[in-house]
Amino acid sequence: MKTYTLHVAGLTRELPIIKLSYDLSIASFVILGDTEIVRKTAPIIAKKLPEVDLIVTAEAKGIPLAYEISKVLNLNEYVVARKSVKAYMEESIEVEVNSITTTNSQKLYLNNRDAKKIKGKRIALVDDVISTGQSLKALERLVEKAGGKVLAKAAILAEGDAKDRKDIIFLEALPTF
Repeated sequence: MKTYTLHVAGLTRELPIIKLSYDLSIASFVILGDTEIVRKTAPIIAKKLPEVDLIVTAEAKGIPLAYEISKVLNLNEYVVARKSVKAYMEESIEVEVNSITTTNSQKLYLNNRDAKKIKGKRIALVDDVISTGQSLKALERLVEKAGGKVLAKAAILAEGDAKDRKDIIFLEALPTF
C-alpha cells in the first residue's frame, strides 16, 4: 500500500493513499482516536484564531479537535452540526452539503438549542481537513441561518488547492494524488 508521510506539530504520521475516483487519490487523515495529534495541534490552531465565543464543527471527525480547542480557549461549550435529525432535536435548521469524501449529497442540522447558542456569537469553524471547502461552506451557511458571525475557519490540514486559500487557517498542506 502506498503511503504519504505527514509532518505536523512535531509529529509524523504515515497516511494510506486512498483512491476516490479514476483521477483522484487522497492521503487518508483520520484524527478519531489519535489523542496525541489532537492534543498537539489544538493549541497551535487556538493561538491563530481571533477572539471567538464558540467553536462549531460538523459531525464527526472534527469533534475531538473542536473539544480540545474549546478547552484551550477556556470556552465552556462547542456546537456540533449533526448529519441526521435525532429524536431530541426540536425545530432543527438544515443545509445541504456535497463533500469530496462522501458519494451523495448530505445535510447538516442544528437543533433549536444549539442555534440559540450561536445567535449573535463570534464563531470559529473547525474541521480536521479542508479540501474543496464544501463542508465548510455548508457549516458557514448553517451558522449564518442561526444568526452567528463566522470570524475564522480552521483545520489541521488544507488538502489540494485549499492550501492556496487566504480565508482559512491551517497547519500543513496535504497534497492530492
